[in-house]
Amino acid sequence: MNRREFLFAAGSLAAAAPTRIIDTHTHFYDPSRPEGVPWPGRNDPLLFRTVLPKHYKEIARPLGVSGTVVVEASPWVEDNQWVLDLAREDPFLVGLVGHLEPGQPEFKTNLERFRKNPLFLGIRVGPAALSKDASDFERLSDADLEIDVLGPASMFPSLVRFAGRFAKLRIVINHLPLDWPADSVAPRAALRELRNCPNVFAKVSGVLRRMDGRTPADVAFYRESLDELWTIFGPGRVIYGSNWPVCEKVAPYADVQKVVMEYFAAKGTDAVERYFWKNSLTAYRWKPAG
Repeated sequence: MNRREFLFAAGSLAAAAPTRIIDTHTHFYDPSRPEGVPWPGRNDPLLFRTVLPKHYKEIARPLGVSGTVVVEASPWVEDNQWVLDLAREDPFLVGLVGHLEPGQPEFKTNLERFRKNPLFLGIRVGPAALSKDASDFERLSDADLEIDVLGPASMFPSLVRFAGRFAKLRIVINHLPLDWPADSVAPRAALRELRNCPNVFAKVSGVLRRMDGRTPADVAFYRESLDELWTIFGPGRVIYGSNWPVCEKVAPYADVQKVVMEYFAAKGTDAVERYFWKNSLTAYRWKPAG
Protein backbone atom coordinates (compact mmCIF):
# COMPACT_ATOMS: atom_id res chain seq x y z
CA MET A 1 0.00 0.00 0.00
CA ASN A 2 1.48 3.37 -1.02
CA ARG A 3 1.15 6.55 1.02
CA ARG A 4 -1.87 7.83 -0.92
CA GLU A 5 -3.71 4.52 -0.55
CA PHE A 6 -2.87 4.43 3.15
CA LEU A 7 -4.23 7.92 3.77
CA PHE A 8 -7.38 7.12 1.81
CA ALA A 9 -7.94 3.95 3.83
CA ALA A 10 -7.32 5.76 7.12
CA GLY A 11 -9.79 8.48 6.13
CA SER A 12 -12.40 5.90 5.15
CA LEU A 13 -12.09 4.14 8.50
CA ALA A 14 -12.36 7.41 10.40
CA ALA A 15 -15.49 8.33 8.47
CA ALA A 16 -17.03 4.94 9.20
CA ALA A 17 -16.07 4.80 12.89
CA PRO A 18 -19.06 3.73 15.04
CA THR A 19 -20.52 6.08 17.62
CA ARG A 20 -19.58 3.54 20.29
CA ILE A 21 -17.86 0.16 20.49
CA ILE A 22 -18.88 -2.59 22.89
CA ASP A 23 -16.43 -5.49 23.01
CA THR A 24 -18.55 -8.50 23.94
CA HIS A 25 -15.72 -10.87 24.81
CA THR A 26 -13.08 -10.11 27.41
CA HIS A 27 -11.72 -12.06 30.38
CA PHE A 28 -10.50 -10.68 33.71
CA TYR A 29 -8.75 -12.63 36.47
CA ASP A 30 -6.05 -12.34 39.12
CA PRO A 31 -3.67 -15.23 39.81
CA SER A 32 -2.25 -13.32 42.80
CA ARG A 33 -5.45 -13.91 44.82
CA PRO A 34 -4.97 -16.21 47.83
CA GLU A 35 -7.14 -18.84 46.11
CA GLY A 36 -5.44 -18.34 42.74
CA VAL A 37 -7.31 -19.05 39.50
CA PRO A 38 -8.40 -22.28 37.78
CA TRP A 39 -7.60 -20.71 34.39
CA PRO A 40 -5.20 -19.90 32.81
CA GLY A 41 -2.49 -22.30 33.92
CA ARG A 42 0.94 -21.37 35.19
CA ASN A 43 2.48 -22.89 32.09
CA ASP A 44 1.00 -20.12 29.92
CA PRO A 45 3.53 -17.26 30.12
CA LEU A 46 1.38 -14.82 28.15
CA LEU A 47 -1.93 -15.27 29.95
CA PHE A 48 -0.85 -16.19 33.48
CA ARG A 49 -0.73 -12.65 34.84
CA THR A 50 -3.08 -10.26 36.56
CA VAL A 51 -5.62 -9.07 33.98
CA LEU A 52 -8.01 -6.38 35.19
CA PRO A 53 -10.26 -3.78 33.54
CA LYS A 54 -7.61 -1.08 33.96
CA HIS A 55 -5.19 -3.09 31.84
CA TYR A 56 -7.77 -3.60 29.11
CA LYS A 57 -8.85 0.03 29.07
CA GLU A 58 -5.26 1.15 28.52
CA ILE A 59 -5.24 -0.48 25.09
CA ALA A 60 -8.95 -0.44 24.16
CA ARG A 61 -10.07 3.09 24.99
CA PRO A 62 -7.61 4.72 22.55
CA LEU A 63 -9.20 2.53 19.86
CA GLY A 64 -12.70 3.80 20.61
CA VAL A 65 -13.96 1.01 22.87
CA SER A 66 -16.53 2.37 25.31
CA GLY A 67 -17.51 -0.75 27.24
CA THR A 68 -17.24 -4.51 27.46
CA VAL A 69 -19.24 -7.64 28.21
CA VAL A 70 -17.07 -9.98 30.28
CA VAL A 71 -17.23 -13.73 29.63
CA GLU A 72 -16.36 -15.85 32.67
CA ALA A 73 -13.96 -18.69 31.89
CA SER A 74 -13.58 -19.89 35.48
CA PRO A 75 -15.79 -22.81 36.58
CA TRP A 76 -15.73 -21.56 40.19
CA VAL A 77 -19.19 -20.24 41.06
CA GLU A 78 -17.87 -17.42 43.25
CA ASP A 79 -15.83 -16.04 40.36
CA ASN A 80 -19.11 -14.90 38.85
CA GLN A 81 -19.50 -12.68 41.90
CA TRP A 82 -15.88 -11.56 41.63
CA VAL A 83 -16.55 -10.11 38.16
CA LEU A 84 -19.87 -8.63 39.21
CA ASP A 85 -18.04 -6.85 42.02
CA LEU A 86 -15.59 -5.43 39.47
CA ALA A 87 -18.52 -4.25 37.36
CA ARG A 88 -20.19 -2.61 40.35
CA GLU A 89 -17.11 -0.41 40.74
CA ASP A 90 -16.49 0.21 37.03
CA PRO A 91 -19.34 1.08 34.62
CA PHE A 92 -17.03 0.28 31.71
CA LEU A 93 -18.10 -3.34 32.36
CA VAL A 94 -21.64 -3.38 30.98
CA GLY A 95 -22.39 -6.99 31.82
CA LEU A 96 -21.24 -10.52 32.58
CA VAL A 97 -21.82 -13.79 30.76
CA GLY A 98 -21.39 -16.09 33.73
CA HIS A 99 -20.30 -19.67 34.17
CA LEU A 100 -22.93 -22.03 35.62
CA GLU A 101 -23.40 -25.68 34.69
CA PRO A 102 -26.89 -26.64 33.39
CA GLY A 103 -28.02 -29.99 34.69
CA GLN A 104 -26.32 -29.63 38.07
CA PRO A 105 -28.51 -29.78 41.21
CA GLU A 106 -27.39 -26.32 42.32
CA PHE A 107 -28.05 -24.64 38.96
CA LYS A 108 -31.50 -23.29 39.85
CA THR A 109 -30.32 -21.81 43.15
CA ASN A 110 -27.24 -20.20 41.62
CA LEU A 111 -29.24 -18.79 38.72
CA GLU A 112 -31.79 -17.26 41.07
CA ARG A 113 -28.96 -15.70 43.03
CA PHE A 114 -27.11 -14.11 40.13
CA ARG A 115 -30.05 -13.10 37.96
CA LYS A 116 -31.04 -10.56 40.64
CA ASN A 117 -28.06 -8.50 39.46
CA PRO A 118 -28.99 -6.68 36.21
CA LEU A 119 -25.37 -7.00 35.07
CA PHE A 120 -25.73 -10.78 34.91
CA LEU A 121 -26.70 -11.31 31.26
CA GLY A 122 -26.50 -15.07 30.77
CA ILE A 123 -24.11 -18.02 30.85
CA ARG A 124 -21.58 -19.65 28.58
CA VAL A 125 -21.86 -23.38 27.82
CA GLY A 126 -20.07 -26.01 25.78
CA PRO A 127 -21.59 -28.38 23.20
CA ALA A 128 -22.26 -31.12 25.79
CA ALA A 129 -24.65 -28.84 27.67
CA LEU A 130 -26.98 -28.63 24.66
CA SER A 131 -28.28 -32.12 25.41
CA LYS A 132 -28.80 -31.58 29.15
CA ASP A 133 -31.97 -31.01 31.16
CA ALA A 134 -34.24 -28.69 29.20
CA SER A 135 -35.69 -27.12 32.33
CA ASP A 136 -32.51 -25.17 33.05
CA PHE A 137 -32.57 -23.58 29.60
CA GLU A 138 -36.23 -22.79 30.05
CA ARG A 139 -35.31 -20.99 33.26
CA LEU A 140 -32.77 -18.92 31.36
CA SER A 141 -35.30 -18.09 28.67
CA ASP A 142 -38.00 -17.19 31.21
CA ALA A 143 -35.51 -14.88 32.95
CA ASP A 144 -34.77 -13.12 29.63
CA LEU A 145 -31.14 -14.24 29.78
CA GLU A 146 -28.98 -15.58 26.96
CA ILE A 147 -26.36 -18.27 26.40
CA ASP A 148 -22.97 -18.06 24.76
CA VAL A 149 -21.94 -21.33 23.12
CA LEU A 150 -18.28 -22.29 22.75
CA GLY A 151 -17.27 -25.33 20.73
CA PRO A 152 -15.91 -26.71 17.44
CA ALA A 153 -17.69 -26.59 14.11
CA SER A 154 -18.91 -30.15 14.65
CA MET A 155 -21.45 -28.79 17.15
CA PHE A 156 -23.46 -26.91 14.49
CA PRO A 157 -25.95 -29.75 13.71
CA SER A 158 -26.78 -30.05 17.42
CA LEU A 159 -27.01 -26.29 17.73
CA VAL A 160 -29.58 -26.08 14.92
CA ARG A 161 -31.80 -28.58 16.73
CA PHE A 162 -31.28 -26.81 20.06
CA ALA A 163 -32.10 -23.37 18.61
CA GLY A 164 -35.35 -24.78 17.25
CA ARG A 165 -36.34 -26.25 20.62
CA PHE A 166 -35.65 -23.00 22.48
CA ALA A 167 -36.76 -20.41 19.96
CA LYS A 168 -37.15 -17.68 22.61
CA LEU A 169 -33.67 -18.18 24.07
CA ARG A 170 -31.03 -15.88 22.60
CA ILE A 171 -27.92 -17.82 21.57
CA VAL A 172 -24.51 -16.30 20.77
CA ILE A 173 -21.95 -18.51 19.00
CA ASN A 174 -18.46 -17.66 20.23
CA HIS A 175 -15.32 -17.06 18.21
CA LEU A 176 -16.55 -17.26 14.66
CA PRO A 177 -15.34 -18.09 12.08
CA LEU A 178 -14.39 -21.56 13.33
CA ASP A 179 -11.92 -23.93 11.71
CA TRP A 180 -13.62 -26.55 9.58
CA PRO A 181 -12.99 -30.27 10.20
CA ALA A 182 -11.67 -32.50 7.44
CA ASP A 183 -15.21 -33.63 6.66
CA SER A 184 -17.05 -30.32 6.85
CA VAL A 185 -20.15 -31.11 4.76
CA ALA A 186 -22.58 -31.58 7.67
CA PRO A 187 -21.24 -28.71 9.82
CA ARG A 188 -21.28 -26.29 6.88
CA ALA A 189 -24.82 -27.26 5.96
CA ALA A 190 -25.89 -26.79 9.58
CA LEU A 191 -24.23 -23.38 9.77
CA ARG A 192 -26.22 -22.30 6.72
CA GLU A 193 -29.41 -23.56 8.41
CA LEU A 194 -28.82 -21.07 11.23
CA ARG A 195 -29.86 -18.38 8.77
CA ASN A 196 -33.42 -19.42 9.64
CA CYS A 197 -32.88 -19.17 13.41
CA PRO A 198 -33.43 -15.51 14.34
CA ASN A 199 -32.50 -16.20 17.97
CA VAL A 200 -28.91 -17.13 17.02
CA PHE A 201 -26.16 -14.50 16.80
CA ALA A 202 -22.61 -14.75 15.45
CA LYS A 203 -19.88 -13.33 17.65
CA VAL A 204 -17.19 -12.52 15.09
CA SER A 205 -14.32 -12.78 17.53
CA GLY A 206 -12.03 -15.44 16.08
CA VAL A 207 -11.04 -13.97 12.73
CA LEU A 208 -7.27 -13.69 12.72
CA ARG A 209 -5.08 -16.74 12.09
CA ARG A 210 -1.39 -17.35 12.61
CA MET A 211 0.12 -18.73 9.41
CA ASP A 212 3.76 -19.78 8.94
CA GLY A 213 4.88 -17.87 12.00
CA ARG A 214 3.04 -14.63 11.22
CA THR A 215 -0.48 -13.23 11.45
CA PRO A 216 -1.78 -11.48 8.32
CA ALA A 217 -3.50 -8.17 9.14
CA ASP A 218 -4.91 -7.67 5.64
CA VAL A 219 -8.69 -7.92 5.49
CA ALA A 220 -8.46 -9.56 2.06
CA PHE A 221 -6.88 -12.62 3.69
CA TYR A 222 -10.05 -13.17 5.76
CA ARG A 223 -12.70 -11.91 3.38
CA GLU A 224 -14.02 -15.30 2.28
CA SER A 225 -14.77 -16.49 5.82
CA LEU A 226 -16.27 -13.12 6.78
CA ASP A 227 -18.43 -13.09 3.66
CA GLU A 228 -19.79 -16.50 4.64
CA LEU A 229 -20.88 -15.20 8.05
CA TRP A 230 -22.35 -12.03 6.53
CA THR A 231 -24.37 -14.07 4.04
CA ILE A 232 -25.80 -16.31 6.77
CA PHE A 233 -26.38 -13.88 9.64
CA GLY A 234 -26.78 -10.59 7.79
CA PRO A 235 -26.30 -7.14 9.31
CA GLY A 236 -28.60 -7.74 12.30
CA ARG A 237 -26.98 -10.79 13.93
CA VAL A 238 -23.20 -10.22 13.85
CA ILE A 239 -21.47 -8.98 17.02
CA TYR A 240 -18.03 -7.60 17.82
CA GLY A 241 -15.78 -9.38 20.30
CA SER A 242 -12.02 -9.51 20.71
CA ASN A 243 -11.38 -12.44 23.07
CA TRP A 244 -8.86 -10.31 24.94
CA PRO A 245 -6.35 -11.14 26.35
CA VAL A 246 -6.37 -14.54 24.59
CA CYS A 247 -6.31 -12.82 21.20
CA GLU A 248 -2.81 -11.56 22.00
CA LYS A 249 -1.57 -15.08 21.32
CA VAL A 250 -2.32 -14.36 17.67
CA ALA A 251 -2.02 -10.58 17.23
CA PRO A 252 -2.12 -7.26 19.09
CA TYR A 253 -5.57 -5.93 19.94
CA ALA A 254 -5.23 -3.11 17.39
CA ASP A 255 -4.79 -5.63 14.56
CA VAL A 256 -7.75 -7.72 15.75
CA GLN A 257 -9.98 -4.64 15.62
CA LYS A 258 -8.48 -3.24 12.41
CA VAL A 259 -9.39 -6.24 10.25
CA VAL A 260 -13.06 -6.30 11.24
CA MET A 261 -13.29 -2.50 11.17
CA GLU A 262 -12.12 -2.47 7.55
CA TYR A 263 -14.48 -5.28 6.60
CA PHE A 264 -17.61 -3.78 8.12
CA ALA A 265 -16.72 -0.22 7.12
CA ALA A 266 -17.00 -1.37 3.52
CA LYS A 267 -20.60 -2.43 4.27
CA GLY A 268 -21.59 1.11 5.28
CA THR A 269 -22.33 3.12 8.39
CA ASP A 270 -25.39 1.11 9.42
CA ALA A 271 -23.46 -2.17 9.29
CA VAL A 272 -20.66 -0.69 11.40
CA GLU A 273 -23.07 0.60 14.05
CA ARG A 274 -24.90 -2.71 14.22
CA TYR A 275 -21.79 -4.86 14.41
CA PHE A 276 -19.88 -2.81 16.95
CA TRP A 277 -22.68 -2.22 19.46
CA LYS A 278 -26.33 -2.16 18.39
CA ASN A 279 -26.62 -5.91 17.79
CA SER A 280 -25.09 -6.60 21.19
CA LEU A 281 -27.97 -4.69 22.77
CA THR A 282 -30.38 -7.12 21.12
CA ALA A 283 -28.40 -10.24 21.97
CA TYR A 284 -27.36 -9.43 25.52
CA ARG A 285 -29.89 -6.80 26.64
CA TRP A 286 -27.14 -4.88 28.48
CA LYS A 287 -28.26 -1.53 29.80
CA PRO A 288 -26.55 1.65 28.54
CA ALA A 289 -25.43 3.96 31.35
CA GLY A 290 -28.15 6.43 32.23
